[in-house]
Amino acid sequence: MRRSLLLLTIAALATAGCAPGGGGAVSGDGRTPVAPWAASEPSTPAPDGAPGASRTPSPAPDTTPAPSPAPTMSPTLPGGGTTILPDRRLVGFAGGRSPAFGRLGAGDLEAAADQIDAIAAEYDGDGRTVLPVFELITVIAHGSPAADGLYRTHEPDDVIAAYLAAARRHGALLLLNIQPGRAGFLDEVTRLEPWLTEPDVGLALDPEWAVGPDEVPGDVYGSTTGAELDSVAAYLSALVAEHGLPEKAMVFHQVHASVVEDEAALRPHPGVVAIKSVDGIGSRADKERTWTTLMRTKPPHVAAGFKLFFEEDAEQGPLMTPAQVLALAPRPDYVLYE
Repeated sequence: MRRSLLLLTIAALATAGCAPGGGGAVSGDGRTPVAPWAASEPSTPAPDGAPGASRTPSPAPDTTPAPSPAPTMSPTLPGGGTTILPDRRLVGFAGGRSPAFGRLGAGDLEAAADQIDAIAAEYDGDGRTVLPVFELITVIAHGSPAADGLYRTHEPDDVIAAYLAAARRHGALLLLNIQPGRAGFLDEVTRLEPWLTEPDVGLALDPEWAVGPDEVPGDVYGSTTGAELDSVAAYLSALVAEHGLPEKAMVFHQVHASVVEDEAALRPHPGVVAIKSVDGIGSRADKERTWTTLMRTKPPHVAAGFKLFFEEDAEQGPLMTPAQVLALAPRPDYVLYE
């Protein structure tokens, strides 16, 4: 079973050293990440000396115009602009350092990026610009308690920095995927704030792995509520306003109706693009039935997302083609492969 195998791999990875990252976000060389548009303001020239008391005529005034300060660059999304929808479609891979996490493994991020580009080229037939996505599993749920008993571990900051650097080399968004175990989503999100103030970093929430105080991830389906999702969206909206950021993608994955309760409590928030990603596994017919069922409860302001599994879906029949995915109603705004 996919989830049992995943948990065994995750437990091994956690034992091998997926310890929580420390403090604020730092890159691999220990420096705090610096946004690419950040630049020092030009220094102000020293003022001319005050005129003396001499009767000597003053020199003619310098009519050369003073240089204008360099304009402050506003942060943008990869490829420019500050809005995601309706002009763009997100297409990407999910994964992490373990091969069990998906195609976006750390072994060869460049090859994965090339694969994304090749698949993405088949999703622009309706005039939308495709924006590539790296969805990194950043908070990892597992079947054994961490030191704090919350059944999850954190990828270190240097891992996040490496994925962000690769995403930037390929003009892609980085989405930080959170499997919270027994922790709360908002607690895990606020811990990632140094990364979320970057213009090309968003979130993916995985409530299937959000369990109660007496539950173990993988033994049961976890769940969240529209109210909890709304608290995360409100937090992201405040970050966007405070830092003048472009829109943030906030994906929430859903494999079953029970995984998200009372979606209507997720309200629209300025600067946040909420996306409901349907994660059903199976044949094309099975996936389309799950899609139809879960789309019925999607709030109108929430965008639609669809997930495909290279191995698990193919066990039940041919993997759906991009044309078949784009034939879904509503048409997906985010297409993710694992």
